[in-house]
Amino acid sequence: MSLAYLCNVYPAVSHSFIRREIAGVEKAGHEVHRFSVRPARGDLRDQADVREAERTEVILTNGALTLLMDAAALFLSRPIKSLNALAAAWRLSGPGLKRKTLHLVYLLEAAWLVRRLERLGVDHLHAHFGTNPAAVALLVQELGGPSFSFTAHGPDEFDAPIALSLRTKIEAATFVAAISSFGRSQLMRWSGTEHWDKIKIVRCGVDTAFLDEQISPVPSDSIEFVCVARLSTQKGLPLLIAACDRLRQSGERFTVTIIGDGELRESIEGQIRDRALGDCVRLTGVRSSAEIRDHIRDARCFVLPSFAEGLPVVLMEALALSRPVIATAIGGIPELVDSKCGWLIPAGSEAALMEAMHAALHVSPDELVAKGAVGRDRVRKMHDAERNATLIATAIASPKTSTCIR
Repeated sequence: MSLAYLCNVYPAVSHSFIRREIAGVEKAGHEVHRFSVRPARGDLRDQADVREAERTEVILTNGALTLLMDAAALFLSRPIKSLNALAAAWRLSGPGLKRKTLHLVYLLEAAWLVRRLERLGVDHLHAHFGTNPAAVALLVQELGGPSFSFTAHGPDEFDAPIALSLRTKIEAATFVAAISSFGRSQLMRWSGTEHWDKIKIVRCGVDTAFLDEQISPVPSDSIEFVCVARLSTQKGLPLLIAACDRLRQSGERFTVTIIGDGELRESIEGQIRDRALGDCVRLTGVRSSAEIRDHIRDARCFVLPSFAEGLPVVLMEALALSRPVIATAIGGIPELVDSKCGWLIPAGSEAALMEAMHAALHVSPDELVAKGAVGRDRVRKMHDAERNATLIATAIASPKTSTCIR
């Protein structure tokens, strides 16, 4: 098949799982064209992402005039479909002038994209995230373009299902991929029962760089925790800083390396400075996949105190390298993490986070190895990116096929 992928921003530092999925679909023998609504940001570190950026067509770089001209040409050639698409954009937008204006922009993006897909001979369009990419993909279909499907990751889709017209998007799609059983339940919650069969579980995954890694035991003298996250409110990092303060006051020796960047960087730097934690907590900014693997290999434990998640790929990456994880019991995380491979704690609990870090510092080397081995085995069974990518291709070819990795 000739397929196309659509994202809001692609490639992106935090979206390596999409690149892995595309690679798996291509390895299965299908042609994949990449499209992004907006250009990639300038913080790409991996050469694989840089190469993807070169292969990706960006819709908005065509300029407003080109988008308007394509929409006008499409209206003249297929007025009925264009009017139907305009009505669909109106329905998707919901109340409010701002949202209606935004969906008119989505319609212009869809008009350019449908003409481009037809020139490329694309059979099917798959969007990642049930937000604006899914809206554009739906409008492409309304304009007479190829059928579409989308992957819903959460938590954004589940935080605003009505505003995002999630039910309408599910009804229009040939199938919808959920990255966890929890995610599937939320999509079922916001769709009619007659559409439940089209909601498939297709888990995100890691590639051979992690799965084929020669595993080394946790360094016996390691007191290092690693956290890889966007510096945003959703990730709960101020809670981690507070837990580190309490842990140090209890007399523990440890270090925490936080990898990532985001809007809270200045605030988090201030909290580290105000609590005088500079000797044990450091921010590194964005790092490449290879550098992240090196940090995880040197760590005793991985920690992610998020308040809202789908199912973070960074947890899969840490477990694939046989490092136990501390994570919060939210979203799809309990489907991967439990006491056999780490510590699952209540979200928002500073005390529980501190206690889990304390436990990780004092657990025996044998138990660290055992937890790491369980985690690695789970990732190999459920989160092999190449194998899971074939499920997307199967669902596109035969949407009525039962598709899931339990």
